[in-house]
Amino acid sequence: MTMLTPVGEHELLLLWLQLVVLLSAARALGLAAQRIGQPRVVGELTAGLLLGPTVAGRLLPDVTAWLFPGDAVQSALLLAVAWLGILLLQLMTGFETDLELLRRLGRPVVGLSLGSLVLPLAAGFWLGWVMPASFWGPATGRLGFAAFLAVALSISALPVIAKIMTEMRLMRRNVGQLTIAAGMVNDLVGWILLGLIIGLSSSGTVRFDELALTLAAVLAFLVASVTVGQRAVDQVLRRARSAGGFASALTATIGVMLLLGAVTQAMGVEAVLGALVAGIVLGRSRYQRQDVRRTVEVLSQSIFAPVYFATAGLYADFSLLLTPEGAFWSVVILGVATVSKLGGSLVGGRLAGMSTVESLVAGAGLNARGAMGIVLATIGLGLGALNDVSYAAIMLLALVTSIAAPPSLRLFLGRLRAAPEESERLAQEDLLGRALIAGSPSALLPTRGGRNSEVAARVVDALLQPSASVTVLTVRARRDGPDAAPALEGVYAALRGRSVELHSEVDADPAARILGEAALGHRLVTLGLNDDFAGSHQLSEPVQRVIADSPVPLLLVRRGEHIRDAADLAGNPFRRVLLGVTGMRPGLAAEEVAFRMTGRYAARLLAIHVVTRGEDGTELSPAVERQLTRVRGAADAFGVRGVFQARRAPMAADELLRTAEEWQADTIVIGTTVRPVDGRPFLGHGTEWLFEHARQTVIGVVFPPSDEER
Repeated sequence: MTMLTPVGEHELLLLWLQLVVLLSAARALGLAAQRIGQPRVVGELTAGLLLGPTVAGRLLPDVTAWLFPGDAVQSALLLAVAWLGILLLQLMTGFETDLELLRRLGRPVVGLSLGSLVLPLAAGFWLGWVMPASFWGPATGRLGFAAFLAVALSISALPVIAKIMTEMRLMRRNVGQLTIAAGMVNDLVGWILLGLIIGLSSSGTVRFDELALTLAAVLAFLVASVTVGQRAVDQVLRRARSAGGFASALTATIGVMLLLGAVTQAMGVEAVLGALVAGIVLGRSRYQRQDVRRTVEVLSQSIFAPVYFATAGLYADFSLLLTPEGAFWSVVILGVATVSKLGGSLVGGRLAGMSTVESLVAGAGLNARGAMGIVLATIGLGLGALNDVSYAAIMLLALVTSIAAPPSLRLFLGRLRAAPEESERLAQEDLLGRALIAGSPSALLPTRGGRNSEVAARVVDALLQPSASVTVLTVRARRDGPDAAPALEGVYAALRGRSVELHSEVDADPAARILGEAALGHRLVTLGLNDDFAGSHQLSEPVQRVIADSPVPLLLVRRGEHIRDAADLAGNPFRRVLLGVTGMRPGLAAEEVAFRMTGRYAARLLAIHVVTRGEDGTELSPAVERQLTRVRGAADAFGVRGVFQARRAPMAADELLRTAEEWQADTIVIGTTVRPVDGRPFLGHGTEWLFEHARQTVIGVVFPPSDEER
């Protein structure tokens, strides 16, 4: 029976001490770098330099040799932890990678990728061809060394780039996404070419059939991941949320990362690509929990990433480069690598329509080679393509370009200006990121069909951003024949062009089924109420339970008298929207609904703040004026114009209804909080009165009660 070989107590002791020293030094120097205006990654990389043979190995040789002996077992233990850091960084990068944005930026992605790859490849091959034989590895000649140096100059360190872009707040900028995409292409092509070189070194021939097979496998993996893989990941996360909440969701997330990393590793294209793709599909899933993403970020940024970056500099001895020849050619390698990457990015970016500054910013980011360069150097040394001197030179290239990337970026960033389209996108993302419900990535629409559900579908379609999805859920309490299935054509028509997922269930407890679905990542539930609404106490028991126990806000929609049939819905049923302004949290969400509907349907907007007490005389108090100023500013942020007024009246609902009739509004939007009264949900006298008596369509944004109210 085969048993695992145990690791000795001494090796484990050293591992724990190594992690303590590396983590402490990396965190301390990372914070120090941050205080002087540099990203933390600069300090974390410097920690590895100081602890490695170049500095500590000279000052404290015995201590360094004991703590970091460099034998196979000890190195494997430490590198396993470091590689987890690489995978987690790639996972976070995938979370932030926007495929839709990259699709819209298709031409610049292609141009930047080609330019930043082809010129460094050519320059690296030429440089390797003219360098003296004293840099060649013992198992290669001029051709093999030149090919290896070409790959070393062409690659980029995607984890380093991602961290720099994140810390400098460039990830959501067009140039940040373009740089990440080009870095993906650079690394992918670089690792494939490395496989060619390994085949050349081991057999002396190039196996083009194996290269073609690898390329085909990578393309198939990418396509499968964002299609069937996306659906599989959705189901895994859905089941994880149903089964065990946060712990299960975190386990599923890390499991998907490790599985896809293993797949790409088996394909010969390094696990980092699999982790990146895992982050993309996990980040796109509406079942992904935000607290899981935050936990992955905390684990990565506080523990694994610092260890990874500090480990990068441990095994390089730069004293080997202190000879005239070593120093000269190291400087030449650095210069050629930097100029070719910047020049290639500039040429490729400009030909693809990017500005000069954008191209240079991307080139400065792509110039960082980080631990990918270190891994490459280690492979080259093991293959015999490099000797100790050329190994140290490429290690120096990897570290210096990573440390130089942030200052280089800052040099160009002062001149970087966002285009109007990008500024508008960033402002919209910021607005939706702060929104209470308008930024929801998905919504749940439980329905049995009917006109009110069709109106509700139109409301939620107008509210959500285009990329958000809607889950249409039908639940029957018993098994009926196929004729009992609800007619949902009108609901689908209202959601045309949007991602829609249908779930049709049979359950003895419809309310429990709806509430269970609502807890699976939705941030909004939409319900169409009956035409003859006569107070929440008259609603069916399942609907009452959903309203009372929903963990997320609800949109309650009851159609107005002007919507009688499909023809009325096919036109524009929302021409005059009346908004009740309160300034409370549900009222702020109601403002989002009104503003989005006004913009979507080119409607007229009247927003009134009803003052029911404490306002004597004719002048409005400063508090009321501030409320009107605030709501005007909120409307401007959504790109909406309207009329904003304050009214005095004994009852807010009476004044809203009177104004709706006088102004000929067809829609009233209000916000409220559900409260339990006598074991049933209560929406408030004014809200329920409007639902009962208004001839207009009434949209109520209902928030769950606070813990104290429950």
